[in-house]
Amino acid sequence: MENCIFCKIANGVIPSATVYEDDDFRAILDIAPAHKGHVLLLPKNHFDNLLCADDDIAAKALPIVKRIANALKTVTGCDGINVLQNNGTAAGQSVFHLHIHIIPRYEGDGILPVWDQGSYADGEAAEWAAKIASALE
Repeated sequence: MENCIFCKIANGVIPSATVYEDDDFRAILDIAPAHKGHVLLLPKNHFDNLLCADDDIAAKALPIVKRIANALKTVTGCDGINVLQNNGTAAGQSVFHLHIHIIPRYEGDGILPVWDQGSYADGEAAEWAAKIASALE
C-alpha cells in the first residue's frame, strides 16, 4: 500500500531501529514503547490484519516472535512477555498493517489493562464451542 507507514518501515523506506530482518519480515523497536525493548514484528507485504494475512506469513510469524521474546528475556531480565496482536478498531488496532507487539513485562508494572472475567451459564460453553467449530468447517 502506497501510503502505509508500516509498509514503508518494513521495506526500509523509513529508517527504524531494526532488531531482526528476513525476506518476509522486519522487527523494529516501537517508537512509543510500553517498556524499553518493546518490539513490533511487521510483514514486508501489506495485510490489513491477521485475518487477511496469507497462511504462510501467519505460520512464519510465530517462530520469529518466539526468538525475539527469548532475546528480550535475556536482554531485559523481564518477568514475562506479552505477545499482542489487534484486529480491527474495536480490538484496539490503530495502524491497519498487520503487526505483532512483543512487550517485556515486569511484576506489578500495570501497563496493560486486564479484562473483567466473564462466565458461561450451564451448557452455554458447549453451544458456543459447537457454533465456532461449525464455522471452521
